[in-house]
Parts: sequence; C-alpha cells; structure tokens
Amino acid sequence: MAVTVKKAVVWRREVDNQPGMLANTLHPLSEAGADLQVVMAYRYPGGENKAAIELHPVSGKKSAAAAQTAGLAPSSISTLLVEGDNRPGLGHAIAKAVGDAGINMSFVMAQVVGQRYSAVFGFENEADASKAATLIKRATARRKK
Repeated sequence: MAVTVKKAVVWRREVDNQPGMLANTLHPLSEAGADLQVVMAYRYPGGENKAAIELHPVSGKKSAAAAQTAGLAPSSISTLLVEGDNRPGLGHAIAKAVGDAGINMSFVMAQVVGQRYSAVFGFENEADASKAATLIKRATARRKK
C-alpha cells in the first residue's frame, strides 16, 4: 500500500501536570463515542508543573462538543498525518526530503505497529505543511525496479 499524506487538525489542551489529567480529558470524548487515532500527552521539558494533551481526529458535532467540554481546542499548528506500509529507511527518507528543502518541523510523532507506519508532523505554517506534503509523497513513492 502506498503512503498517504493528509492534512490533519490536532486538538490541544494545556493542563497542570497531575495524575488523572489525561483520563479526565479523554472521558467526555469516550462518552461521545469519539474514535481517536492519535493521542499525545507530555510534560513540558523543564516545566514540571505544565503539560499538554493533543489528539486527532475530532469529527462530528458530538465529538467536537465533547472535546470543547474537555477543554480542548483546534491547534493552530499546521499538521500532516502520514500513514502506510513500513519499510526500512522510510522515516529517514521523509526527514531528509523535508530537511533538504529547508522546512523546519515543529514536532513529529511516529510509530510502527506491525507492518504499518503512522506519523504526525507539525509545521510552522500552512505553506510549509503543503510543501512538505508534496515532498513526503515524492520521497515515499515506491519506485519500480
């Protein structure tokens, strides 16, 4: 299967770094039947008291209302969701294509489960995300031998 690249909206919330904050944030979404593909939660480096929770997707009125109830809001960070079959060197190919073009990533979260690759890339602006999407598609296209 080819690698797909899609624009994504990450919903985000800053929280106090305390036990149970992630569960409390996810509860309304769970009750609303939201089917999340990505959940990221982390403490700010050097900031022991603050943390962030980010997730995707929030789709539909019921899930959006639940996300807002949980204190989440759409992030202004331009984001791409990249998914497909994993293969050796895939992450490097993406990083090299984007880096060689002089595009700075705001964040990346990538993983492989089984044989499937999935990553979320954040960029400083929409123009960089659009350019990166084209570069990622080109860098990950399987070449005929």
